[in-house]
Amino acid sequence: MCRTQFRATHIMSQNLSAVIDPEVALKACQEVLLKVQLQNQDHLDRDLDQDQDQDQDQASEPCTPWLIAEEDEEEAVQTSKQSWLLRLFESKLFDVSMAISYLYKSKEPGVQAYIGNRLFSFPDEDAEFYLPQLLSMYVHMDTEVGDAIRPYLLHRCRGSITFSLLSAWLLGAYSSDMHISTQRHSRGTKLRRLILSEELKPNQNQNNHNCLRDEVFLVSPSRKTHQRSKSDACTATSVHGAALRRTGSNPRVEHLHEEPERLRPQRDFVKSLLCIGKRLATLPTKEQKTQRLISELSLLNHKLPGRVWLPTADHQHHVVRVPHTQAVVLNSKDKAPYIIYVEVVECESFETSPVPIRIPETRIRTARSAENLDCGSVEHRAGSYSTVQNYDNDDEAWATDDIGQLQVEGEGQTSSSDNISQFSVDSLTSLESKEPVFIAAGDIRRRLSENLAHTPTTFRRDPEDPSAVALKEPWEEKVRRIREGSPYGHLPNWRLLSVIVKCGDDLRQELLAYQVLKQLQSIWQQERVPLWIKPYKIVVMSSDSGMIEPVLNAVSLHQVRKQSQLSLLDYFLQEHGSFTTEAFLSAQRNFVQSCAGYSLICYLLQVKDRHNGNILLDSEGHIIHIDFGFILSSSPRNLGFETSAFKLTSEFVDVMGGLDGDMFIYYKMLMLQGLIAARKHMEKVLQIVEIMQQGSHLPCFHGSSTIRGLKERFHMSLTEEQLQGLVEQLVDGSMRSITTKLYDSFQYVTNGIM
Repeated sequence: MCRTQFRATHIMSQNLSAVIDPEVALKACQEVLLKVQLQNQDHLDRDLDQDQDQDQDQASEPCTPWLIAEEDEEEAVQTSKQSWLLRLFESKLFDVSMAISYLYKSKEPGVQAYIGNRLFSFPDEDAEFYLPQLLSMYVHMDTEVGDAIRPYLLHRCRGSITFSLLSAWLLGAYSSDMHISTQRHSRGTKLRRLILSEELKPNQNQNNHNCLRDEVFLVSPSRKTHQRSKSDACTATSVHGAALRRTGSNPRVEHLHEEPERLRPQRDFVKSLLCIGKRLATLPTKEQKTQRLISELSLLNHKLPGRVWLPTADHQHHVVRVPHTQAVVLNSKDKAPYIIYVEVVECESFETSPVPIRIPETRIRTARSAENLDCGSVEHRAGSYSTVQNYDNDDEAWATDDIGQLQVEGEGQTSSSDNISQFSVDSLTSLESKEPVFIAAGDIRRRLSENLAHTPTTFRRDPEDPSAVALKEPWEEKVRRIREGSPYGHLPNWRLLSVIVKCGDDLRQELLAYQVLKQLQSIWQQERVPLWIKPYKIVVMSSDSGMIEPVLNAVSLHQVRKQSQLSLLDYFLQEHGSFTTEAFLSAQRNFVQSCAGYSLICYLLQVKDRHNGNILLDSEGHIIHIDFGFILSSSPRNLGFETSAFKLTSEFVDVMGGLDGDMFIYYKMLMLQGLIAARKHMEKVLQIVEIMQQGSHLPCFHGSSTIRGLKERFHMSLTEEQLQGLVEQLVDGSMRSITTKLYDSFQYVTNGIM
């Protein structure tokens, strides 16, 4: 039955018999169908006659009938394919993942151009997730693909400073794989220059009404002038009509008549943080590195607030202060990665919103204790990095007596001021609580029993590992403590963020692993599989530097063993209570769900270098794998120690309740469900990795079988019963692996990792 007849029959099946006679309606529909068929036949005959006339005029020899029929059939098939493809592109099922796939695989210029236009219709955050793939295709694939992508990239760069900087950083990193002779004139290098040349900035008229018209704010903590300028989003004009800049050798303020660059403040801020990391790597001990880090960050505070932000954060904000004494250097044998805590003030738009006023450290204590700070009554003055020259050597920009003065100032006032602010809080609390508070006896008994059941472990200060104490401190307590001592803590939109700065490491593989983890996390949520993983954000800034989003309330298994001197199960009992408490059972379930998730991750991506320094344990019992520098085809020094599918030690099994425990059975069941769900969406994972292999020299892509091996690990040909046997085999092999124990012993002997 044709579609029209079906619709007619469907209409007749409704309660319309009282209005229309069914037989009359059916006869009318048949007449309409006959007319349509006759019209189509007339059009077909007319087209055939025209085609035959054209063939007779153009062909020098008569064509055989079978050749004409074959050509018509091929044309009809091609037209049908294009019609169905267009329907797919216009359907609701067509998402950004499918768009990237067709853009990469299709060889049709028309399809590529259409996909390039469709990129504008997707949400910005969805398209930004595939920004590494888009830029990699732009750099390494043919001209047609680049021409299809370019309009979208230019449009987004004009509208967003963040997108511009992310694109420029990634273009520089991905172009570094090219030979130096071709890199200089490559398409990626040219686009990067265009982005950084300020030619893509939006019309000035669109932003002028949002810009601040600030005068210059001069601060002199040590009789040397540290200038404050107006918002760098606008033209730099002071009362004298010129911007101000302080040179390195001469602290006097000089006039400049040039407009500040749109991207320069954030670029200078990031460059300052990266240069600190490079200088720290030259120092021999962690204690010297930490002291130098604190001194460098204290200098950086005198250039804040400014129109700068943390690239790892998701919400709009301005950086106002870096509590320099809270920064610590992380564990690394050859490099000097460090973590800093950054005070920010949230805003509607960091490009146009007013930058918070500067509150000097010397004035905050008396002002806060008297509570006479009124942000609205103070003249708004915006900070800008564009007026402070950025030097690779801070000794040129800051005199040595500056550093001494800043250190004395910070050390002499921190302890007393913290006592004052704490005293004020305690006094206010005692004065406000005048009414009696009644607590039930049952609540008292419950709280006493919970406190007696477990006492969380406190880490001691370790000169060889200064980050252990800082990372162990609960995030809520850290936020409260830093806010109480901050000049900006009274602001309602004040927030505390953190970031890890790494220099000397290529984070492009980390970024690739983050994308795969994020995709698998989305797949498991969609399929309702209760696996838990924690993808942390990666920002690649060059082929050897970048920033990482820290995992909050988490310490490494190495730090747990070194600080507590307990087995993993005993540490769980001390942190969360006895086996029957709700806290322990919840932490145990979290451990199992996260362990199953990362077991699959390690198997699919062949993650290596799984020593206890690269596995974290958070305060809720989850484990989190970090450092994905060795995945797919690469391994540390090609030692070949780690031959098991993933790391599953006897300590992990003990926390799950042993081999015969229900939670261990639950662990294997979760792995099976996760693998079944992942292979349903295998193409989404494969395309992320496959596109990044194009033109890449990353170690994870060494060899020709990287993608084939990844595809084979999804085991598309196995039944679910066979998959269950495979999971049992993987778990048993990993649990009994001798090479895992050998690698842990190797790390303990060479690097002291327990």
